[in-house]
Amino acid sequence: MSAALILRDDFDAISLRHLAKGCRNAKQSRRLLAIAAVYDGMSRADAARVGGMDRQTLRDWVLRFNEQGPDGLVDHKATGAPMRLTPEQIKEFITIVEAGPDPETDGVSVWRSQDLVHVLEERFGVSYKDRGVRGFLRRLGFVRISGRPQHPDQKAEVIDVSGRFILPEKGK
Repeated sequence: MSAALILRDDFDAISLRHLAKGCRNAKQSRRLLAIAAVYDGMSRADAARVGGMDRQTLRDWVLRFNEQGPDGLVDHKATGAPMRLTPEQIKEFITIVEAGPDPETDGVSVWRSQDLVHVLEERFGVSYKDRGVRGFLRRLGFVRISGRPQHPDQKAEVIDVSGRFILPEKGK
């Protein structure tokens, strides 16, 4: 048999139902109603059923409610992994990317993500994978640009300087 849930004494079932009624977050409202059922003396299983969860999940929400109150019943966004570079290093990395590679020292004429992986490791001691560098560049505001494909038999005289094709006149 499960142990009884101990709740804080500054709330009661009526006040939690009132909060749930005015709540704009549906998940928080369900959690408030489940905890109100616990205040009414329902078993943990029945109160969990009111909130659409299992008993263990209800227990976890009750612990959070006891610590943080009704505001603790809102889902928090995951913050993600912390940045590996300092703001100064990020600024330096941006200038490296904008300046482009030096073919003599870097050995490449255009930055690729795998080249920038090596730059980050050598200059900052930070390890990224290709995909991580691409996402990092996207968050910094860079976009991937690829050259226009050109057919090997294409005639230079049919292309305008603007890059548009010029249709030849009929009969010529």
